[in-house]
Amino acid sequence: MHHKTAGGPKTAGRVLHSHAGLSLRWYDLFSSVASFGREKLIELAAPAPGEKVLDVGCGTGTLAIAIKPRVGAGEVHGIDASPEMIEVAKKKSAKDRSDIDFQVSLIEALPFSDASFDLVTSSLMLHHLPDGLQAKGLVEIRRVLKPGGRFMAMDFAAQSHSPLGHLLSVFGHSRGERMVDKLTLKLRDAGFSDIESIPTRHKSFAFIRARLPMPKEP
Repeated sequence: MHHKTAGGPKTAGRVLHSHAGLSLRWYDLFSSVASFGREKLIELAAPAPGEKVLDVGCGTGTLAIAIKPRVGAGEVHGIDASPEMIEVAKKKSAKDRSDIDFQVSLIEALPFSDASFDLVTSSLMLHHLPDGLQAKGLVEIRRVLKPGGRFMAMDFAAQSHSPLGHLLSVFGHSRGERMVDKLTLKLRDAGFSDIESIPTRHKSFAFIRARLPMPKEP
């Protein structure tokens, strides 16, 4: 099944729609509840001054805006399938005076050149994608990362397809297949190396980090 927000591209992933702003208000409320996990993601991702960073499934831009001060003169880009989300992200970025490129785009068709990013992040987004689309998206992330580039993701500890399941996960009652197990296999298939799940005190969330191998010297 394909989903499409007005004016947005078609995707097999789930797109958050806005009905009189209700979904966006819930999204930002939920993001505030998960803020401690986002802070840990930034710590583990370790964005450095001058680096070029892409946040996939950026939503209303909270993570990308938080990363921008870490890279200084470096670039931060954010993509999301939802035009409503991107509109809010742009407004938040302008209010914060953050120079961030937000655009409507899909993880399975990233509008960037090969080997153009040092770091790609994903926060509470991959669980929205069916298995085939997850795999395709990780291949695209691999394509846009530079050799030695990093991928850092945070998601629910277990995959759930219902709002109740997501809420239970936030409060430490995870149900369903472990996200780390699923993503480890897909990252390996996509060509990543140094794949590691990172235990933290935030048991509601799964953190996983991977890196692209450097080219072998001739």
